[in-house]
Amino acid sequence: MARDRGAQCKQCRREGVKLFLKGERCLTDKCGVERRSYPPGEHGRGRAKQSEYRLQLREKQKARRYYGVLERQFRSYYQRASRQPGVTGENLLRLLESRFDNVLVRLGFATSRRQARQLILHGHWTINGRRVDVPSYQVRPDEVIAIKAGSGASQTIRDATELTSAVPAWLQADHDGLTAKVLRHPERVEIDTPVQEQLIVELYSK
Repeated sequence: MARDRGAQCKQCRREGVKLFLKGERCLTDKCGVERRSYPPGEHGRGRAKQSEYRLQLREKQKARRYYGVLERQFRSYYQRASRQPGVTGENLLRLLESRFDNVLVRLGFATSRRQARQLILHGHWTINGRRVDVPSYQVRPDEVIAIKAGSGASQTIRDATELTSAVPAWLQADHDGLTAKVLRHPERVEIDTPVQEQLIVELYSK
């Protein structure tokens, strides 16, 4: 499976915002953005020339890195969103938000999307009683998510739930039983991803 092996803190610093790629570490003073609030690299402290294209590109990169999606896969999501009825930008965020690895983070069953992907790939989760080991799986309304019986990752998952303050209204979680249910698709106002999706649409529309 292709994946981004780049330094995660540098990705946050490049975008100038916390993307919470390292889970609990991002909440401490060890966070790269807190320690060095300028972009990485030799010219990180310099003044970058602002342009319309640069703003659009940075917004796309921010969304891609936030959800841990590679370039080709991200473009595929955009093409799929553009074919759906409704607002393309909102459709795009809804597709990304409905990824299985992201849903586990929203439920509080993983501290980061990278940890969620690892738990999924190792077969620790089931959906409607069947094991699902594809992080990009699109969850659907009324599907039930549960930890696999006999999983050795239950303690790791319980530790993650202790860091969860709230679960989105479109999801329902039982942290004691380590089960959850997808109630419906998320609305745009319920998605707190720090991106302006319209800039992404403008970039791909050129």
